[in-house]
Amino acid sequence: MDIEELRTFVEVADAGGISPAALRLGVAKSIVSRRLARLEADLGIQLLSRTTRGAALTEAGATFRDYAARVCAEIDLAKETIVPAGELRGRLRIAAPLTFGPTHFAPVLAEMARRHPQLQIHTCYSDHVVNLITEGYDCAIRVGYLQDSNLIARCVGPVHGATVASPEYIRAHGAPSTPEELLDHEALMQGTEAWYFMDGDKTITVRPQGRFKADNGAALVAAAVAGLGIGWLPDILIQEHLRTGALVAVMTRYPPPPAAAYVVRPPGQNPAKKIRILTELLIEHFDNMPHIARAPLG
Repeated sequence: MDIEELRTFVEVADAGGISPAALRLGVAKSIVSRRLARLEADLGIQLLSRTTRGAALTEAGATFRDYAARVCAEIDLAKETIVPAGELRGRLRIAAPLTFGPTHFAPVLAEMARRHPQLQIHTCYSDHVVNLITEGYDCAIRVGYLQDSNLIARCVGPVHGATVASPEYIRAHGAPSTPEELLDHEALMQGTEAWYFMDGDKTITVRPQGRFKADNGAALVAAAVAGLGIGWLPDILIQEHLRTGALVAVMTRYPPPPAAAYVVRPPGQNPAKKIRILTELLIEHFDNMPHIARAPLG
């Protein structure tokens, strides 16, 4: 029984189909199919039920999947133990935010590639929240407030933000002094999300409205500078505009609660060594850039 066959079976089982598993493994779908066929032939039992929608585990496959995953994890741990200290091999697929990902996280990934010449790093920059398992990523870097999920997250650094508007917008429409007054203003939003503010130890939640929406933070900053409305934005994106006066902080008595940057990964007993090292590099990056993690405005 070949370890690659076991690994391929686990990937297909977790991803729910041959196509996403092939993407995650970086091989052709035909190779995945052949590996599965050989494994089932060796075992003499059907592990997966193929359908037009993907692949579902049979009862035997569901039982065998857990054993196969443990075997693969033990093999990976053994490989990490015997390779030279600090050396990384293989491939690392990362999902990172398009908003300040290329400027603030890409240098960290480039440094990781420089230190580990045998490691392949493939990064997708998008503000779309990907499904790590079905879309074949080892981990993701996410910024903001994490949603409840079964993913395992490690905080790598704090990210603060502020509510801002341009001087032109304030002259034309005034500035809200409380979160409730935001409901009378144009909000620059990603979608229909709620905004949160701190009043001492109390968290206030409001759902503002606005006609300008974008799934990218840089686009929302541009709209704020253009005077289209009020933005609830991370300091990383607005600090230069605040310095020049293109944007002004409003409602400073009610700062947004501190957010953070995280490395998230699919559930499992132990993170791969390459994910642990990436996490350590990002923590070091945040420690060396105090302007990212400075105190909130106000």
